[in-house]
Amino acid sequence: MSTPDAGRAGTFLLGGKLPVHRLGYGAMRVTGLGVWGEPDDRAECLATLREVPTLGVNLIDTADSYGPTVSEPMIREALHPYAPGLVIATKGGQVRTGPNEWIPVGRPAYLEQQVKMSLRWLGVEQIALWQLHRIDPSVPRDEQFGAIKRMLDQGWIRFAGLSEVTVEEIEAAQKVFPVATVQNHYSAGFRVYDAVLDYCTAHGIGFIPWYPLSGGQLARPDSPLAAIAREHRASPSQVALAWLLKRSPVVLPIPGTSKRGHLRENVAAAEIELTDAQFAALASAARAPSHA
Repeated sequence: MSTPDAGRAGTFLLGGKLPVHRLGYGAMRVTGLGVWGEPDDRAECLATLREVPTLGVNLIDTADSYGPTVSEPMIREALHPYAPGLVIATKGGQVRTGPNEWIPVGRPAYLEQQVKMSLRWLGVEQIALWQLHRIDPSVPRDEQFGAIKRMLDQGWIRFAGLSEVTVEEIEAAQKVFPVATVQNHYSAGFRVYDAVLDYCTAHGIGFIPWYPLSGGQLARPDSPLAAIAREHRASPSQVALAWLLKRSPVVLPIPGTSKRGHLRENVAAAEIELTDAQFAALASAARAPSHA
C-alpha cells in the first residue's frame, strides 16, 4: 500500500499566490474534551502533528481559542522550524469560558492583540492566513474589517479570511480588504451554505469547510454514502472528503484528528475519485435549503 499523499488532491492558490494542497489538516482536536485544556494523550497529538507534513499536507488550520492557547503552541513544539511551504492558518475573535463555550469578541484592539499573540505562540514573523473566527454582532462589522485591513497593511498577516458568514457579509468585507478564504460549516450532509460556496467558486475564494465529516442523513448505515464507500473499499468519511474535493476546485477540507492512524485514513481520501453519478447521488440524498 502506497503512502497517503495530500498532494494527490490537487493545489489551490490562497489569495491567488500561495500554493497549498487542497486536503489540509485541522488542529482543533489536539486539545481536551470540549476543545478545552490539554489533550489526554499529548505524546500522540505531537506525533500526529509531526506526521502531517510527511503525508503531503501543507495547510494546517488552528485558532488561538483552541484550548485556548493549546493548539498553536503545540504546533510550534511539534513542527518549528517549519518546513518550506508549510502554511499555518489561524483564527482569532472568540474567547473561551469553559468546554464548548465560545463568545465572539470583535473589538479591534482585541483582534490586534490576539494576532500578536498568535505570532508569538506559533513562532512566526507573519501569519500566512488569519481568519476572523466570528463576526461579533456587538461591534460594527466595518470596525472589525478595518482592523483586519490594518493588520494586512502592517504585514502581521499575509492573507485574511472570514468564518461562518453569508454572501452579503463577504461582499461587505471585500469593500475593506481582499477576502482570501471563507471557513463555514459544510459537508456532503450539511449543505446550508451552498450559495456561499458557489460565490467563492465564482470569485476564486478558498472555501474551508469545517466539520467536513458531518453526515446528517448520510450517516445512516443504509445510506448512499455507505454504499458508495463499499464500492470504493473505503470508509464513509473518506468518501465524504472525496465528495467535498469534487464539489468545487476552491474547496479545502481540513479534517482533524489527534491520532496518526486516523490522519493517514483522512489523507488517503485524496486518491478516491467519485464518478459523476456517485457525486450526484450523494448531493441529492443530502440536499438542504440555501441559507437565508
